[in-house]
Amino acid sequence: MRFKQAILFATCTALAAISLPAAAQPFGDYEISITNISEAQAFTPFLAATHAPSLRMFTPGEAASDELADLAEGGATDPLADLLWSFPGQVRDIVQTEGLLMPGETMTFEITADVFNRRLSFAAMLIPTNDSFVGLNALPLPAREVEVYVPAYDAGSEPNDELCANIPGPVCGGAGGSPLEGGEGFVHISQGIQGIGDLAPETYDWRNPVAYVVIRRMRR
Repeated sequence: MRFKQAILFATCTALAAISLPAAAQPFGDYEISITNISEAQAFTPFLAATHAPSLRMFTPGEAASDELADLAEGGATDPLADLLWSFPGQVRDIVQTEGLLMPGETMTFEITADVFNRRLSFAAMLIPTNDSFVGLNALPLPAREVEVYVPAYDAGSEPNDELCANIPGPVCGGAGGSPLEGGEGFVHISQGIQGIGDLAPETYDWRNPVAYVVIRRMRR
């Protein structure tokens, strides 16, 4: 069973943020715009969260939580949302989007932060892949606006056999999770589509980064 150690939980304070002038404090409502720049892969619905600086949705080099694996293998966002909410006081807001984000498309949503929960994370599965996901990990929210490029990671929870029987979504229509199978065992940058199974690299491979993101603090 994969451990939940990808979520790091510790006591934190917000004294530095509280000492900032009101106009510079990184909390309030934010507009998040995500553009799929992969040219080859669709993104499943996103899970986004604002949370404490000590919280992590995943940690490269460590095992993915079962809940992150559910998202990376099958696009499910509810298990990870439930896990995040289980850390009282460490999460301010969670947004779960709907529908696929195709290459070249942009989606926008709003999310709320506060002085204690001022980091942003999000994740969505890349399809068709076995267990690759686009992930932003605990980015400090800006006082005004920031632009970032986000890579695709491999959850390391499922073998990258590239067989449609093990890949969900409109291209393959296969199974989502594979709880009885093992992968590399740790989160790492995805190696893309290698052409070892049913997927042609010339059609479905990509180069990182896969997402362009604009984060803007909204003025009410």
